[in-house]
Amino acid sequence: MQRTSYLTRLILFGCILCTVPVIFFGILSYLQSSNEIQKQVNRGQIQLLTQMNSNVEQILRTINHAFDQLVNSPLMAKVLSEPFTSYDFMLYKDLRKEISNTQSFYTKVDDVVIVNLKQDWMIKNSGFYTFSNYIHRFQIANQMLLPNTISWVMNPSVWFYSEEKANAAACPYTISLVKKLPDQSLDKYGLAFTNLTTCSLAELLNYTPRESETVMILDDQERILFHSDPSMIGKYAINTEFIRDPSIFTQASGQFQTEVNDQLYTATYLRSSYNNWIYLSIISIDSLTQDSKKIGRYTIFVCLIIVAVFLLIAWLGSRKMYNPIERLMKEIGGGKVPSGEKRLSNEFDFISAQVQTLFQSKSQLETEMHRHLQQALTYFLIKVFQGKVRRDEMMERMELFGLSGMLSEWRMHSVITLQIDTLDNTRYGKEDMELLLFAINNIIEEIIPSDVRLPPVFIEQTQVTLIGSRDPSPDAFKSYMYTVTETIQQTVQRVLGLEISIGISLPFDDLKQASVAYREGLEALKQRIHLGGRVIISYANINEGKHQLHLDYPFLTESELLDAILLADEDNAQRLLSQFMKIIFKHEMAPQEYQIPMVRLFTSLMVAMQESGVTLNQLLPKGGSLYEELNKLQMSREIEEWFWTRVISPLIGIYKDRQNSQYQSISEKIIDMIHKQYDTDLTIEQCASQLHYNANYLSGIFRKETSTTFSDYLSAYRFAMAKKWLTETDMTIKDIAEKLQYMNSQNFIRSFRKQEGVTPGQYRESFRKRGQ
Repeated sequence: MQRTSYLTRLILFGCILCTVPVIFFGILSYLQSSNEIQKQVNRGQIQLLTQMNSNVEQILRTINHAFDQLVNSPLMAKVLSEPFTSYDFMLYKDLRKEISNTQSFYTKVDDVVIVNLKQDWMIKNSGFYTFSNYIHRFQIANQMLLPNTISWVMNPSVWFYSEEKANAAACPYTISLVKKLPDQSLDKYGLAFTNLTTCSLAELLNYTPRESETVMILDDQERILFHSDPSMIGKYAINTEFIRDPSIFTQASGQFQTEVNDQLYTATYLRSSYNNWIYLSIISIDSLTQDSKKIGRYTIFVCLIIVAVFLLIAWLGSRKMYNPIERLMKEIGGGKVPSGEKRLSNEFDFISAQVQTLFQSKSQLETEMHRHLQQALTYFLIKVFQGKVRRDEMMERMELFGLSGMLSEWRMHSVITLQIDTLDNTRYGKEDMELLLFAINNIIEEIIPSDVRLPPVFIEQTQVTLIGSRDPSPDAFKSYMYTVTETIQQTVQRVLGLEISIGISLPFDDLKQASVAYREGLEALKQRIHLGGRVIISYANINEGKHQLHLDYPFLTESELLDAILLADEDNAQRLLSQFMKIIFKHEMAPQEYQIPMVRLFTSLMVAMQESGVTLNQLLPKGGSLYEELNKLQMSREIEEWFWTRVISPLIGIYKDRQNSQYQSISEKIIDMIHKQYDTDLTIEQCASQLHYNANYLSGIFRKETSTTFSDYLSAYRFAMAKKWLTETDMTIKDIAEKLQYMNSQNFIRSFRKQEGVTPGQYRESFRKRGQ
């Protein structure tokens, strides 16, 4: 490869770079100038038509004004109202004098005709006639059928010929201003015509059409009043080759293109607001573009000069730009490419190969460093999730790994934990677990953008990812978390053929809480023991939206104990109290630490007592302090005995006395609420709030009266409604799941199959087959 090869390419590139813009802008300027000329011509045509319209309308308005004076004169009123014959010479003479005033050289009025249908006479230039004997009487009389009292109408000239000029009309058509008489009376029995020959319109227009230009005037019926070709007068516009559809004249003015004999024409029209006539100018586009062609030739000439100048500049500039490359080649290879490098296409390839050789080791080191950095980040994140990193160290490391900027923008965080449900009945074995988790990591990296997550890691067969959000809205973040976890679950199922479950922690705003969130995600996954596999579980749904507490306090046992007390179930209450104490005292704690769960139980009992309407005097009629009594006890057996004899047993006695038929009424109200609000996020707590009772109290009453729990009854009723919708409607499975408050359709399908033995789709299909 000769070193001048790149110089040649550089010169060619410079030539192209200079030539193409010049040609482009030359063409653009030509098109722009042609466009501008076209616009100027169009504007000129509109102005021309406006002038024509003004000239004609000025004459027509003058004729109309003079005609109004004639038909409204006392003499015309006398002639129309009194008998008038050919013997009334003086009256006829006066009337002719009035008529002659409307005719002048300026207005070009050819004739004025007065017709009295009632008295059967007609007057025009040639004299007085008996109308019933006039040859064109029917055509003239039919003008009484015109819709308006005054109209501009085009009529054949032969209707108004005098006897002396019969069949010798110079113009075949006449434009008549027709007025029905008498002017001020509703009973019209006369007609007045002011006739203007169509041939005189050319003088009124005072315009000579250009070469290849056609000028027309159309009346309100699209008939031709004036045409550059007189033989076209009287025909309809559609009979011309230029106008194929009269509906194009919908606007007050406008322009359109038409084609005649493979030649394009541009048409400009203007509609008169006075009498609705249309003034039309049609001209060949070729004649309009003569100036554009001249501009085009001039543009080509200028462009050639500019291109020649720029080519010279490109050649000189390329030589100048190549000098540094030439010097660099001399420094690297003595001014030419070595023979062993002939396969390289140009000088830059040779320079690039040399530079790549110099930095190859650096690239390898950077790659190795990046790999170790990723491993270090993974190890660090595992320690963060396990809670083994101090806050100051955490912030320092995040800055070192380049994550501090992204974390500072996040307003909310959450951790998702992902586990494979089972490898049974799959193509994988236990030895593939790490490889599968690695593949899931890659899937998560592709689905979740890198600016809203930390790198995913796996800890003891659990895939863990921390996700952040710049949006402080909890609802929006919650919605995003459910959407992205569903996408992950579906993608893993599709790509790997694995069923997975995902736990979602509560949102938090302090990165130090990541370890708590990790444990919350694991705790959420434990719910698979009840729900089965392939589920997405939020920790908020199992812990009332509160962060995990690290005290092993038996909340469930306490709740069951309170329910048993409220229901006055003495045997069950004693059993649950004993079970509660065993759970508390099985852990080794300091004596003062045992006081915390005891006080919590005592407080819960007092709150339940107060909420159910039991006063402290009923429980302690002689006064004293139960709290002080509890603090004095030292032995676990004494504490359990004290709770039973001093608090629980007396409360059970009080509740036994209060039990009556109100239980059944309360249960019926709860059932009615379920039937009405089953498609909402209904809970026993909401029912208790609406009925003004304690939730645990209502739960116990409902279970006692119906032999089932509130949640089981609600679930059964929802399944009944689901089966009704599946058999009676065309609602989709997804819509039914959403209506019944399922987080996703997969959870609904899984629950339905567990209850009915078939999926919702199979249930619907089998019902329809039975119906056939």
